[in-house]
Amino acid sequence: MMPPDDLSDAPSSALSMLHRVVLQPEGSTFPAPESQTVLQSADAAGVALPSLCRNGVCRTCLCRLHAGRVRYVVEWPGLSADEKAEGWILPCVAVPESDLVMEATPLWWDETSGDGAS
Repeated sequence: MMPPDDLSDAPSSALSMLHRVVLQPEGSTFPAPESQTVLQSADAAGVALPSLCRNGVCRTCLCRLHAGRVRYVVEWPGLSADEKAEGWILPCVAVPESDLVMEATPLWWDETSGDGAS
């Protein structure tokens, strides 16, 4: 029998810390576990952020981080050292390590027609 504090067989999602992302200037929020990129979490919450490549190269998802910490799932995302120092992040390859406040404008979709509206 497994001791109650041994979580070695628990799903990784059960072990993942859950953080909150706030998008400014609009104020939308969504949950973001450490087991997913910020972009994956936004998608899961129905928040459509701009994206194309989803691997840190095209920079379509580029946004500014005002508060919080992220780590990257790729060795060197498509950001210069200066951009990183200025707070720019690529949500498609960034995983939250804390609650985040980001400057980003989600794309909104008209669910009845399927047409995008910004």
